[in-house]
Amino acid sequence: MGHADRSRELAGLLQLLHRARDAVSAEQLGFIIVNESQQLLPYRQAAVWREGLHRHVTALSGLAELDPTAPYMQWLSRVFRHLAEAGGPEVGQDSRLLEAGDLPTELAEDWSSWLPAHALWLPLGEQGTWLLAREMPWSDYERKLAEELAHGYGHALLRFAPRRNWRELARQWLRPGRKQRRLLIAALLLACMPIRLSVLARGEVTPQNPVLLRAPLSGVIDRIQVQPNQRVKAGDPLFDLDATSLAGQFAMAARERDAAQESFRASAQLAVTDDKGKLAMAQDRAKLEEKSIAAEYTGLELQRLHVTAPSAGVVVFSDRNDWQGKAVTVGEKVMTLADPAHVELAAWLPAAEAIDVAPGGKITLYPNASPTESYDAEILRVAYKAEAVEGGLLAYRLQARFVDGDKPRLGQMGTARVYGDWVPLIYYALRRPLTAARQWLGW
Repeated sequence: MGHADRSRELAGLLQLLHRARDAVSAEQLGFIIVNESQQLLPYRQAAVWREGLHRHVTALSGLAELDPTAPYMQWLSRVFRHLAEAGGPEVGQDSRLLEAGDLPTELAEDWSSWLPAHALWLPLGEQGTWLLAREMPWSDYERKLAEELAHGYGHALLRFAPRRNWRELARQWLRPGRKQRRLLIAALLLACMPIRLSVLARGEVTPQNPVLLRAPLSGVIDRIQVQPNQRVKAGDPLFDLDATSLAGQFAMAARERDAAQESFRASAQLAVTDDKGKLAMAQDRAKLEEKSIAAEYTGLELQRLHVTAPSAGVVVFSDRNDWQGKAVTVGEKVMTLADPAHVELAAWLPAAEAIDVAPGGKITLYPNASPTESYDAEILRVAYKAEAVEGGLLAYRLQARFVDGDKPRLGQMGTARVYGDWVPLIYYALRRPLTAARQWLGW
Protein backbone atom coordinates (compact mmCIF):
# COMPACT_ATOMS: atom_id res chain seq x y z
CA MET A 1 0.00 0.00 0.00
CA GLY A 2 1.45 3.30 -1.12
CA HIS A 3 1.91 6.55 0.70
CA ALA A 4 -1.01 8.14 -1.17
CA ASP A 5 -3.36 5.32 -0.08
CA ARG A 6 -2.36 5.79 3.56
CA SER A 7 -2.99 9.51 3.25
CA ARG A 8 -6.46 8.93 1.82
CA GLU A 9 -7.27 6.47 4.61
CA LEU A 10 -6.07 8.94 7.22
CA ALA A 11 -8.18 11.67 5.66
CA GLY A 12 -11.17 9.31 5.57
CA LEU A 13 -10.67 8.42 9.23
CA LEU A 14 -10.55 12.07 10.24
CA GLN A 15 -13.61 12.88 8.15
CA LEU A 16 -15.65 10.05 9.71
CA LEU A 17 -14.66 11.09 13.24
CA HIS A 18 -15.58 14.67 12.39
CA ARG A 19 -18.96 13.54 11.05
CA ALA A 20 -19.52 11.50 14.22
CA ARG A 21 -18.80 14.48 16.47
CA ASP A 22 -21.19 16.67 14.44
CA ALA A 23 -24.09 14.20 14.70
CA VAL A 24 -27.17 15.81 16.25
CA SER A 25 -28.88 12.61 17.39
CA ALA A 26 -28.11 9.03 18.30
CA GLU A 27 -30.00 7.82 15.21
CA GLN A 28 -27.87 9.96 12.88
CA LEU A 29 -24.71 8.75 14.58
CA GLY A 30 -25.85 5.12 14.23
CA PHE A 31 -26.45 5.67 10.51
CA ILE A 32 -22.91 7.05 10.13
CA ILE A 33 -21.41 4.08 11.99
CA VAL A 34 -23.12 1.31 10.00
CA ASN A 35 -23.24 2.97 6.55
CA GLU A 36 -20.64 5.70 6.05
CA SER A 37 -17.83 3.65 7.60
CA GLN A 38 -17.68 1.76 4.26
CA GLN A 39 -15.72 4.73 2.97
CA LEU A 40 -12.81 3.51 5.07
CA LEU A 41 -13.47 -0.21 5.69
CA PRO A 42 -14.91 -2.58 3.08
CA TYR A 43 -17.68 -4.75 4.58
CA ARG A 44 -21.03 -6.14 3.56
CA GLN A 45 -23.07 -5.88 6.78
CA ALA A 46 -22.79 -3.84 9.98
CA ALA A 47 -24.83 -3.50 13.18
CA VAL A 48 -24.69 -1.43 16.37
CA TRP A 49 -25.77 -2.79 19.73
CA ARG A 50 -26.50 -0.32 22.55
CA GLU A 51 -26.01 -1.20 26.21
CA GLY A 52 -28.12 0.23 29.01
CA LEU A 53 -31.41 -0.43 30.71
CA HIS A 54 -32.94 -1.65 27.43
CA ARG A 55 -30.31 -3.47 25.37
CA HIS A 56 -31.17 -3.75 21.71
CA VAL A 57 -29.90 -3.32 18.14
CA THR A 58 -30.11 0.37 17.25
CA ALA A 59 -28.70 0.48 13.69
CA LEU A 60 -28.28 -1.90 10.72
CA SER A 61 -26.49 -1.20 7.48
CA GLY A 62 -28.84 -0.61 4.55
CA LEU A 63 -31.96 -0.18 6.70
CA ALA A 64 -33.52 3.12 7.74
CA GLU A 65 -36.17 1.57 10.01
CA LEU A 66 -35.76 -1.52 12.20
CA ASP A 67 -38.37 -4.18 12.89
CA PRO A 68 -37.67 -5.84 16.28
CA THR A 69 -39.87 -8.80 15.32
CA ALA A 70 -37.88 -9.66 12.20
CA PRO A 71 -36.04 -13.04 12.42
CA TYR A 72 -32.71 -11.43 11.53
CA MET A 73 -33.11 -8.85 14.35
CA GLN A 74 -34.02 -11.51 16.88
CA TRP A 75 -31.10 -13.75 15.91
CA LEU A 76 -28.66 -10.83 15.94
CA SER A 77 -29.89 -9.73 19.37
CA ARG A 78 -29.21 -13.21 20.77
CA VAL A 79 -25.70 -13.11 19.29
CA PHE A 80 -24.95 -9.75 20.91
CA ARG A 81 -26.27 -10.93 24.28
CA HIS A 82 -24.10 -14.02 24.12
CA LEU A 83 -21.02 -11.98 23.25
CA ALA A 84 -21.72 -9.53 26.09
CA GLU A 85 -22.03 -12.37 28.63
CA ALA A 86 -18.99 -14.22 27.28
CA GLY A 87 -16.71 -11.24 27.83
CA GLY A 88 -14.79 -8.73 25.77
CA PRO A 89 -11.73 -9.07 23.56
CA GLU A 90 -8.52 -10.71 24.70
CA VAL A 91 -6.07 -8.84 26.88
CA GLY A 92 -4.10 -6.27 24.88
CA GLN A 93 -6.67 -6.09 22.03
CA ASP A 94 -9.60 -3.78 21.34
CA SER A 95 -11.48 -6.08 18.95
CA ARG A 96 -12.36 -9.72 18.40
CA LEU A 97 -12.54 -11.83 15.25
CA LEU A 98 -15.71 -13.93 15.02
CA GLU A 99 -16.76 -16.93 13.01
CA ALA A 100 -19.68 -19.31 13.24
CA GLY A 101 -17.64 -21.73 15.34
CA ASP A 102 -17.25 -19.14 18.10
CA LEU A 103 -20.98 -19.22 18.88
CA PRO A 104 -23.15 -21.88 20.52
CA THR A 105 -24.64 -24.49 18.26
CA GLU A 106 -28.15 -22.99 18.21
CA LEU A 107 -26.71 -19.66 17.01
CA ALA A 108 -23.98 -21.03 14.75
CA GLU A 109 -26.48 -23.03 12.68
CA ASP A 110 -28.10 -19.81 11.37
CA TRP A 111 -24.87 -17.88 10.81
CA SER A 112 -24.67 -18.60 7.11
CA SER A 113 -28.27 -17.46 6.65
CA TRP A 114 -27.66 -13.99 8.09
CA LEU A 115 -23.97 -13.07 7.99
CA PRO A 116 -20.89 -13.59 5.80
CA ALA A 117 -18.15 -15.92 7.01
CA HIS A 118 -15.84 -13.40 8.70
CA ALA A 119 -16.96 -10.85 11.35
CA LEU A 120 -15.19 -8.28 13.47
CA TRP A 121 -16.63 -7.38 16.88
CA LEU A 122 -15.55 -4.00 18.33
CA PRO A 123 -16.59 -2.42 21.65
CA LEU A 124 -17.85 1.19 21.59
CA GLY A 125 -16.72 1.99 25.12
CA GLU A 126 -19.49 1.47 27.68
CA GLN A 127 -22.18 2.49 25.18
CA GLY A 128 -22.35 -0.71 23.14
CA THR A 129 -20.64 -2.77 20.47
CA TRP A 130 -20.17 -2.66 16.70
CA LEU A 131 -20.25 -5.69 14.40
CA LEU A 132 -18.77 -5.76 10.88
CA ALA A 133 -19.06 -8.78 8.56
CA ARG A 134 -17.74 -9.67 5.06
CA GLU A 135 -16.61 -12.63 3.00
CA MET A 136 -12.86 -11.90 3.17
CA PRO A 137 -10.75 -12.28 6.36
CA TRP A 138 -9.74 -9.14 8.22
CA SER A 139 -6.11 -8.07 8.05
CA ASP A 140 -4.23 -6.76 11.07
CA TYR A 141 -4.03 -3.31 9.50
CA GLU A 142 -7.78 -3.17 8.87
CA ARG A 143 -8.39 -4.39 12.39
CA LYS A 144 -6.28 -1.61 13.89
CA LEU A 145 -8.00 0.95 11.68
CA ALA A 146 -11.43 -0.32 12.79
CA GLU A 147 -10.40 -0.20 16.45
CA GLU A 148 -9.34 3.44 16.14
CA LEU A 149 -12.63 4.28 14.42
CA ALA A 150 -14.63 2.40 17.08
CA HIS A 151 -12.84 4.32 19.82
CA GLY A 152 -13.90 7.64 18.26
CA TYR A 153 -17.48 6.42 17.72
CA GLY A 154 -17.71 5.34 21.35
CA HIS A 155 -16.59 8.76 22.51
CA ALA A 156 -19.20 10.42 20.26
CA LEU A 157 -21.95 8.14 21.63
CA LEU A 158 -21.33 9.50 25.13
CA ARG A 159 -23.17 12.69 24.11
CA PHE A 160 -26.41 10.78 23.68
CA ALA A 161 -26.04 8.39 26.57
CA PRO A 162 -29.04 8.62 28.95
CA ARG A 163 -28.36 9.62 32.53
CA ARG A 164 -28.02 6.41 34.46
CA ASN A 165 -30.03 6.26 37.65
CA TRP A 166 -29.51 3.89 40.53
CA ARG A 167 -32.00 1.39 39.12
CA GLU A 168 -30.09 1.07 35.88
CA LEU A 169 -26.78 0.72 37.66
CA ALA A 170 -28.22 -1.92 39.99
CA ARG A 171 -29.68 -3.84 37.06
CA GLN A 172 -26.37 -3.71 35.23
CA TRP A 173 -24.48 -5.02 38.22
CA LEU A 174 -27.04 -7.76 38.84
CA ARG A 175 -27.26 -8.77 35.19
CA PRO A 176 -26.38 -12.46 34.79
CA GLY A 177 -22.80 -12.93 33.71
CA ARG A 178 -19.46 -14.34 34.77
CA LYS A 179 -18.16 -11.01 36.05
CA GLN A 180 -21.31 -10.30 38.01
CA ARG A 181 -21.27 -13.76 39.58
CA ARG A 182 -17.70 -13.30 40.72
CA LEU A 183 -18.49 -9.90 42.21
CA LEU A 184 -21.57 -11.28 43.94
CA ILE A 185 -19.60 -14.17 45.45
CA ALA A 186 -16.85 -11.79 46.59
CA ALA A 187 -19.41 -9.43 48.14
CA LEU A 188 -21.11 -12.36 49.88
CA LEU A 189 -17.82 -13.63 51.29
CA LEU A 190 -16.91 -10.13 52.44
CA ALA A 191 -20.31 -9.66 54.11
CA CYS A 192 -19.88 -12.96 55.99
CA MET A 193 -16.33 -12.21 57.13
CA PRO A 194 -16.25 -12.35 60.96
CA ILE A 195 -15.30 -9.17 62.79
CA ARG A 196 -15.14 -8.29 66.48
CA LEU A 197 -18.06 -6.12 67.55
CA SER A 198 -16.88 -3.08 69.51
CA VAL A 199 -18.25 0.18 70.91
CA LEU A 200 -16.46 3.34 72.04
CA ALA A 201 -17.09 4.62 75.57
CA ARG A 202 -15.72 7.29 77.88
CA GLY A 203 -13.03 5.91 80.21
CA GLU A 204 -11.26 7.08 83.35
CA VAL A 205 -8.49 5.60 85.51
CA THR A 206 -9.80 5.33 89.08
CA PRO A 207 -8.30 3.97 92.33
CA GLN A 208 -8.85 0.29 92.93
CA ASN A 209 -9.67 0.36 96.64
CA PRO A 210 -10.07 4.03 97.57
CA VAL A 211 -10.47 5.28 101.16
CA LEU A 212 -13.23 7.86 101.34
CA LEU A 213 -12.43 10.74 103.68
CA ARG A 214 -15.71 12.17 104.92
CA ALA A 215 -16.69 15.04 107.15
CA PRO A 216 -16.77 13.66 110.74
CA LEU A 217 -19.26 16.33 111.87
CA SER A 218 -21.56 18.89 110.36
CA GLY A 219 -19.84 22.22 110.04
CA VAL A 220 -17.70 24.45 107.88
CA ILE A 221 -14.31 23.44 106.49
CA ASP A 222 -11.80 25.85 107.97
CA ARG A 223 -8.60 24.79 106.24
CA ILE A 224 -7.32 22.25 103.70
CA GLN A 225 -3.75 21.34 104.63
CA VAL A 226 -2.82 19.33 101.52
CA GLN A 227 -2.69 19.95 97.80
CA PRO A 228 -4.63 17.92 95.21
CA ASN A 229 -2.84 14.67 94.26
CA GLN A 230 -0.31 15.15 97.09
CA ARG A 231 1.34 12.10 98.59
CA VAL A 232 0.83 11.73 102.34
CA LYS A 233 1.86 9.35 105.09
CA ALA A 234 -0.27 7.83 107.80
CA GLY A 235 -1.12 10.48 110.41
CA ASP A 236 -0.48 13.53 108.20
CA PRO A 237 -3.11 16.29 108.68
CA LEU A 238 -5.55 16.62 105.78
CA PHE A 239 -8.26 19.17 106.65
CA ASP A 240 -9.83 20.87 109.67
CA LEU A 241 -13.39 21.88 110.41
CA ASP A 242 -14.18 25.22 112.04
CA ALA A 243 -13.91 24.72 115.84
CA THR A 244 -15.42 28.02 117.03
CA SER A 245 -18.81 26.64 118.04
CA LEU A 246 -17.55 23.36 119.42
CA ALA A 247 -14.70 25.03 121.33
CA GLY A 248 -17.25 27.25 123.07
CA GLN A 249 -19.36 24.22 123.94
CA PHE A 250 -16.26 22.45 125.32
CA ALA A 251 -15.31 25.46 127.46
CA MET A 252 -18.87 25.68 128.83
CA ALA A 253 -18.94 21.94 129.55
CA ALA A 254 -15.56 22.16 131.31
CA ARG A 255 -16.77 25.00 133.55
CA GLU A 256 -19.96 23.11 134.40
CA ARG A 257 -17.85 20.07 135.22
CA ASP A 258 -15.58 22.17 137.50
CA ALA A 259 -18.61 23.69 139.22
CA ALA A 260 -20.14 20.26 139.76
CA GLN A 261 -16.86 19.00 141.14
CA GLU A 262 -16.67 21.88 143.62
CA SER A 263 -20.28 21.30 144.69
CA PHE A 264 -19.53 17.60 145.16
CA ARG A 265 -16.47 18.38 147.31
CA ALA A 266 -18.55 20.64 149.55
CA SER A 267 -21.29 18.03 149.88
CA ALA A 268 -18.73 15.36 150.74
CA GLN A 269 -17.29 17.47 153.60
CA LEU A 270 -20.79 18.21 154.97
CA ALA A 271 -21.75 14.51 154.84
CA VAL A 272 -18.97 13.72 157.35
CA THR A 273 -20.76 15.63 160.15
CA ASP A 274 -24.37 15.58 158.93
CA ASP A 275 -26.28 12.53 157.88
CA LYS A 276 -28.62 14.68 155.76
CA GLY A 277 -25.67 15.76 153.65
CA LYS A 278 -25.18 12.22 152.39
CA LEU A 279 -28.25 12.55 150.18
CA ALA A 280 -26.97 15.83 148.72
CA MET A 281 -23.54 14.25 148.16
CA ALA A 282 -25.10 11.44 146.11
CA GLN A 283 -26.96 13.95 143.96
CA ASP A 284 -23.85 16.06 143.45
CA ARG A 285 -21.84 12.96 142.53
CA ALA A 286 -24.36 12.02 139.81
CA LYS A 287 -24.30 15.59 138.49
CA LEU A 288 -20.49 15.57 138.46
CA GLU A 289 -20.44 12.34 136.44
CA GLU A 290 -22.95 13.80 133.99
CA LYS A 291 -20.94 16.99 133.47
CA SER A 292 -17.69 15.02 133.19
CA ILE A 293 -19.14 12.81 130.48
CA ALA A 294 -20.47 15.83 128.60
CA ALA A 295 -17.11 17.60 128.81
CA GLU A 296 -15.21 14.47 127.75
CA TYR A 297 -17.56 13.88 124.77
CA THR A 298 -17.26 17.49 123.66
CA GLY A 299 -13.47 17.21 123.89
CA LEU A 300 -13.46 14.10 121.73
CA GLU A 301 -15.69 15.82 119.18
CA LEU A 302 -13.28 18.75 119.16
CA GLN A 303 -10.40 16.39 118.33
CA ARG A 304 -12.39 14.84 115.49
CA LEU A 305 -12.45 18.23 113.76
CA HIS A 306 -8.82 17.59 112.76
CA VAL A 307 -8.86 14.86 110.04
CA THR A 308 -5.62 12.94 109.42
CA ALA A 309 -4.60 10.33 106.85
CA PRO A 310 -5.42 6.78 108.00
CA SER A 311 -2.74 5.34 105.69
CA ALA A 312 -0.20 6.35 103.07
CA GLY A 313 -1.36 7.27 99.59
CA VAL A 314 -2.38 10.16 97.33
CA VAL A 315 -5.21 12.50 98.24
CA VAL A 316 -7.60 13.08 95.35
CA PHE A 317 -9.94 16.08 95.31
CA SER A 318 -10.75 18.99 93.02
CA ASP A 319 -9.38 22.26 94.43
CA ARG A 320 -8.59 23.70 97.84
CA ASN A 321 -10.52 26.88 97.16
CA ASP A 322 -13.63 24.85 96.33
CA TRP A 323 -13.69 23.36 99.82
CA GLN A 324 -12.33 25.99 102.19
CA GLY A 325 -15.26 27.76 103.82
CA LYS A 326 -17.79 25.27 102.46
CA ALA A 327 -20.51 23.95 104.78
CA VAL A 328 -20.62 20.15 104.92
CA THR A 329 -22.86 17.65 106.64
CA VAL A 330 -21.74 14.66 108.62
CA GLY A 331 -20.61 11.85 106.33
CA GLU A 332 -20.20 14.06 103.26
CA LYS A 333 -17.28 13.08 101.02
CA VAL A 334 -14.47 15.63 100.97
CA MET A 335 -11.56 13.76 99.35
CA THR A 336 -10.30 10.30 98.48
CA LEU A 337 -7.13 8.58 99.60
CA ALA A 338 -5.82 6.28 96.85
CA ASP A 339 -2.80 4.12 96.16
CA PRO A 340 -1.29 5.08 92.74
CA ALA A 341 0.07 1.56 92.30
CA HIS A 342 -3.41 0.03 92.46
CA VAL A 343 -5.70 1.49 89.80
CA GLU A 344 -8.54 0.21 87.64
CA LEU A 345 -10.55 1.38 84.65
CA ALA A 346 -14.03 2.83 84.86
CA ALA A 347 -15.93 3.13 81.57
CA TRP A 348 -19.42 4.37 80.75
CA LEU A 349 -21.04 2.41 77.92
CA PRO A 350 -23.79 4.49 76.23
CA ALA A 351 -27.19 2.86 76.60
CA ALA A 352 -28.05 3.66 72.96
CA GLU A 353 -25.03 1.63 71.75
CA ALA A 354 -24.96 -1.07 74.43
CA ILE A 355 -23.71 -4.47 73.33
CA ASP A 356 -23.65 -7.78 75.15
CA VAL A 357 -20.70 -7.57 77.55
CA ALA A 358 -19.98 -9.69 80.61
CA PRO A 359 -17.24 -10.05 83.24
CA GLY A 360 -14.13 -11.39 81.59
CA GLY A 361 -14.62 -9.39 78.39
CA LYS A 362 -11.87 -7.29 76.81
CA ILE A 363 -11.63 -3.52 76.92
CA THR A 364 -8.83 -1.21 75.73
CA LEU A 365 -8.12 2.30 76.99
CA TYR A 366 -6.67 4.96 74.67
CA PRO A 367 -5.61 7.90 76.90
CA ASN A 368 -6.21 11.40 75.61
CA ALA A 369 -2.83 12.61 76.85
CA SER A 370 -0.93 9.68 75.28
CA PRO A 371 -2.13 9.12 71.70
CA THR A 372 0.54 6.48 71.00
CA GLU A 373 -0.22 4.30 74.03
CA SER A 374 -3.00 1.87 74.87
CA TYR A 375 -3.79 -0.30 77.88
CA ASP A 376 -5.68 -3.60 77.83
CA ALA A 377 -8.02 -4.46 80.68
CA GLU A 378 -10.44 -7.21 81.68
CA ILE A 379 -14.01 -6.39 82.67
CA LEU A 380 -14.80 -7.16 86.32
CA ARG A 381 -18.27 -5.72 86.86
CA VAL A 382 -21.09 -4.51 84.62
CA ALA A 383 -23.89 -2.34 85.98
CA TYR A 384 -27.30 -3.82 85.31
CA LYS A 385 -28.95 -0.39 85.26
CA ALA A 386 -28.01 2.67 83.23
CA GLU A 387 -27.36 5.93 85.05
CA ALA A 388 -27.18 9.55 83.95
CA VAL A 389 -23.67 10.80 83.12
CA GLU A 390 -22.21 14.03 81.79
CA GLY A 391 -24.24 15.50 78.97
CA GLY A 392 -27.49 13.99 80.20
CA LEU A 393 -26.86 10.63 78.52
CA LEU A 394 -27.65 7.25 80.00
CA ALA A 395 -24.75 4.83 80.29
CA TYR A 396 -23.82 1.55 81.95
CA ARG A 397 -20.81 1.69 84.27
CA LEU A 398 -18.08 -0.89 83.64
CA GLN A 399 -15.24 -1.69 86.02
CA ALA A 400 -12.13 -3.39 84.65
CA ARG A 401 -8.65 -4.30 85.85
CA PHE A 402 -5.52 -3.74 83.80
CA VAL A 403 -3.85 -6.95 82.68
CA ASP A 404 -0.44 -5.65 81.57
CA GLY A 405 2.46 -4.72 83.79
CA ASP A 406 2.41 -1.02 82.80
CA LYS A 407 -0.56 0.89 84.14
CA PRO A 408 -1.76 4.39 83.30
CA ARG A 409 -1.57 7.30 85.68
CA LEU A 410 -4.34 7.74 88.21
CA GLY A 411 -7.00 10.16 86.97
CA GLN A 412 -6.19 9.83 83.25
CA MET A 413 -9.14 10.25 80.89
CA GLY A 414 -9.53 8.69 77.48
CA THR A 415 -11.60 6.61 75.09
CA ALA A 416 -12.30 2.98 75.93
CA ARG A 417 -13.09 0.45 73.21
CA VAL A 418 -15.39 -2.24 74.60
CA TYR A 419 -15.27 -5.53 72.69
CA GLY A 420 -18.21 -7.89 72.27
CA ASP A 421 -18.81 -11.08 70.31
CA TRP A 422 -17.66 -11.95 66.80
CA VAL A 423 -20.29 -11.02 64.20
CA PRO A 424 -20.49 -10.93 60.36
CA LEU A 425 -19.26 -7.75 58.70
CA ILE A 426 -22.73 -7.04 57.29
CA TYR A 427 -24.18 -7.02 60.82
CA TYR A 428 -21.40 -4.74 62.06
CA ALA A 429 -22.04 -2.27 59.23
CA LEU A 430 -25.85 -2.28 59.47
CA ARG A 431 -26.30 -2.56 63.24
CA ARG A 432 -26.77 1.16 63.90
CA PRO A 433 -28.93 1.89 60.81
CA LEU A 434 -31.16 -1.06 61.65
CA THR A 435 -31.45 0.08 65.27
CA ALA A 436 -32.40 3.60 64.19
CA ALA A 437 -34.92 2.24 61.68
CA ARG A 438 -36.43 -0.03 64.29
CA GLN A 439 -36.81 2.79 66.78
CA TRP A 440 -38.35 5.03 64.12
CA LEU A 441 -40.71 2.40 62.72
CA GLY A 442 -41.55 0.82 66.07
CA TRP A 443 -40.90 -2.86 65.25
